Amino acid sequence: MPTLLFLFAALLAAGLFLILADALKLPTLGAARAMLSTGRRDKKAAKTMETWLMSLAVRLSKHIPMDEYKKNRMNNILKAAGIGVTPEVYAAYAMVKAGMILLSAIPCLLLLPPLSPALVFLAVLVYFKETRKADEQLREKRERIERELPRFVATVEQTLKSSRDVLAMMENYKKNAGEAFARELDIVTADMRSSSYEAALTRFEARLNSPMLSDVVRGLIGVLRGDDSAVYFQMLAHDFKALELQRLKGQAQKIPSKIRVFSFIMLMCFLFTYLAVIAYEIVKSLNAMF
Repeated sequence: MPTLLFLFAALLAAGLFLILADALKLPTLGAARAMLSTGRRDKKAAKTMETWLMSLAVRLSKHIPMDEYKKNRMNNILKAAGIGVTPEVYAAYAMVKAGMILLSAIPCLLLLPPLSPALVFLAVLVYFKETRKADEQLREKRERIERELPRFVATVEQTLKSSRDVLAMMENYKKNAGEAFARELDIVTADMRSSSYEAALTRFEARLNSPMLSDVVRGLIGVLRGDDSAVYFQMLAHDFKALELQRLKGQAQKIPSKIRVFSFIMLMCFLFTYLAVIAYEIVKSLNAMF
């Protein structure tokens, strides 16, 4: 009986949703998926579940209060991370995704009660994961750009011997830069053409909030102001090279712990091979004796 009641409620809810969707002239699933896929940098089509959740999040976002400071801060993080939604929609999406998992715990109370606490715990984990998604993407992007800064600083150091055109330096380096850094250089060079060079570099620094990038931007602003920044970039290149070596040493120290597991597996394989050969010879000798 509980199973029949659950199926009846699910079918009734689906029917009411389809009727209301037609009455309210809501966009179809294909149209919503096409809208979500437009402007994506990864060129992947939006999934069906993601489309439904985002549609619900857009409607819920109108009722989410958010103070001006938090809204501006989240808006800057979302833009820097490459997530093209408003702060309200971003917060609503995390609530909707966690809420759907939390609602699935209700039928579990009738069908499989021991699973309900696990679903509640999963809903909490999903909520915190979605709320930190933009920060994680921004952190990964910042790390990718910081790995390229030593090479960029060395290029600027060599270019300053013959030219002081900051815009040309960025445009020339953009041709050989990585994907993340090249995209940021596209933004800052376009900003420099349409506004003040110093203001564009300052906004570039504020978008990523990286200490290494702040040092680079400070030197580039000094070049724009006519300072002799050759020595500054020489010292900066030396410091960045030391940081790069330190980072590589840290990555190298993590490798043995990962290899140790596979080394143990290979050792066990060798031992089993020798043991199999020895056991085969013993059995063969026993057959010859008897």
